[in-house]
Amino acid sequence: MKLEEQYDVIIVGGGHAGCEAAHAAATLGSKVLLVTQSLETLARMSCNPAMGGVAKGQIIREIDALGGMSAIVTDASAIQFRMLNKSKGPAMWSPRAQCDKKVFEKQWRKTLEKNKNIDFWQDTVDNITTKKGNVTGIITKMGVEISGKSVVLCSGTFLNGLIHLGKKNYKGGRAGEPSAEGITKQLIELGFTRGRMKTGTPPRLDGRTIDYSATEEQAGDEKTVSFSYITKEKIKDQRSCFITYTTPEVHAILKEGFEDSPMFSGRIKGSGPRYCPSIEDKIERFSTKDRHQLFIEPEGRDTIEIYLNGFSTSLPEDVQLKALRKIKGLEKVKMFRAGYAIEYDYFPPTQLKHTLETKLVKNLFFCGQINGTTGYEEAAAQGLMAGINAHQNAYEKKEFILSRSDAYIGVLIDDLITKGTEEPYRMFTSRAEYRLLLRQDNADIRLTKKGYKLGLANEERLLQLQKKEKETGNLIKFLERQSIDPNEINSILKKKKSSILKQKVKIKTILSRPHITINDLFVCKELKDYLDKETPSSEAIEQAEIEIKYGGYLNKEKESVAKLSRLENIKIAEDFEFDKLHSISTEGREKLKAIQPKTIGQATRISGVSPSDINVLLIYLGR
Repeated sequence: MKLEEQYDVIIVGGGHAGCEAAHAAATLGSKVLLVTQSLETLARMSCNPAMGGVAKGQIIREIDALGGMSAIVTDASAIQFRMLNKSKGPAMWSPRAQCDKKVFEKQWRKTLEKNKNIDFWQDTVDNITTKKGNVTGIITKMGVEISGKSVVLCSGTFLNGLIHLGKKNYKGGRAGEPSAEGITKQLIELGFTRGRMKTGTPPRLDGRTIDYSATEEQAGDEKTVSFSYITKEKIKDQRSCFITYTTPEVHAILKEGFEDSPMFSGRIKGSGPRYCPSIEDKIERFSTKDRHQLFIEPEGRDTIEIYLNGFSTSLPEDVQLKALRKIKGLEKVKMFRAGYAIEYDYFPPTQLKHTLETKLVKNLFFCGQINGTTGYEEAAAQGLMAGINAHQNAYEKKEFILSRSDAYIGVLIDDLITKGTEEPYRMFTSRAEYRLLLRQDNADIRLTKKGYKLGLANEERLLQLQKKEKETGNLIKFLERQSIDPNEINSILKKKKSSILKQKVKIKTILSRPHITINDLFVCKELKDYLDKETPSSEAIEQAEIEIKYGGYLNKEKESVAKLSRLENIKIAEDFEFDKLHSISTEGREKLKAIQPKTIGQATRISGVSPSDINVLLIYLGR
């Protein structure tokens, strides 16, 4: 059977990447088909029921600023909100929300079903159809052929997925869902290189059988903010998480099962996540530690099901339960489901362009775990960018790319396609060289105008941004010209062990001092009167404080961006013959040939390409 309907963009997979891709392409005007095994599992939180965290929270804010939906859906389903790292500088502040996973799924489904440009098809995709190096559509497991100008593969852990639990293993994309087996073979035949990765999940517990009084409560922030820049309502009736720890006795029990562990027996060949290891991995790698922290996280408001964050494992069920019952607070615990590991196919992302379009097949895009990443946030970011560029391709419009100085999303994609990854890639603030510029609080300032110009962010977002920028600018001007009297502030300065004033100084001068916040300056009558009269938003006040307090550092980073952007502006032709660079190292030549960098800046970030190799390349380019 062949569907008569023809689509601009076909999205394969309904996870976090697929949902953002479908929403973006359809909102921009493409006729979109979202193909997934089941509409009941759209945007399923297969692992922990939370969004955000260190660097990940920044990514969700960036998706939101561009006009994506992950932050809005998170706000609608959040049961707890925390701003992490508030004791550190603003570059490290990272929003995180605990979610009701069922509400999260329902909200995403509602969002997509409201978009008239999106059609749905429930089936497994077995084949990608191509003609003369250009994608033409898909064929499903049931033999349905569907035509499309662009195809976006967001297959998650489903490509040849193999679930491991002790000595047992069986095919599956995740618990209770079948794997997809046709696409890998075809992609290899088309010339793509494949690898194997693995990830895991902890056991799900019966919350009624947990003694919470024996654990440490971790409540949400008293003063909550929204994940999205446009959400007005704050979270009500927050739910707490709880903390407990493993013990040497727990470790000893787990070690008893190591001989049955698929990880240690060699049955799992794929690379696992370095920064989110299994409990077996933690015990082995950090053998000097006698305990590891565990987080008891609710999966929703109306369920007793609990996610035990930090206890990812693929050991036999009996070993898991025996070890769990030696953990404080879990002595009588019952399991809903044992933890397991899953091994799946991925395709090294060096085979992609910055748009996430493949180099081998035109109009075919990869995003999410197929590219070797881990995490909902990283997947959603790739889905957004792939969806945008699939639409741009379908309508022969200019590609949309974010640089490393634009966004964490830009860092993520550049890292993937330039450096590749041999283990599940996770975003950290340390991966971004301009992290003081790429804060969670200013993602709207950095990206909303880009999203609006593209057609993804609506006018409401733009007007809200313009209001924030105006309020911030006016407040900064006021702080620069208004003086503060020593009698108003000296008692606070003394208390904070900051040198007292002998005469009036501009408020900006005091705010620039370490440990002095804008809240400390509310004792100034003129400032209080200004705030009462102008009523700037809390976001504008925070923005003004950051720009004044960290202005010197921000200017230095901006200068660094300007210097390095010169290298990014030196383009390398797509048909450049790297083989003719006989004066550079063999490794450098091979890496340049494989990656095909588009700019000198990208070439400098390729592992194995030395500064002397870059100099030779510049000479060939006549620079």
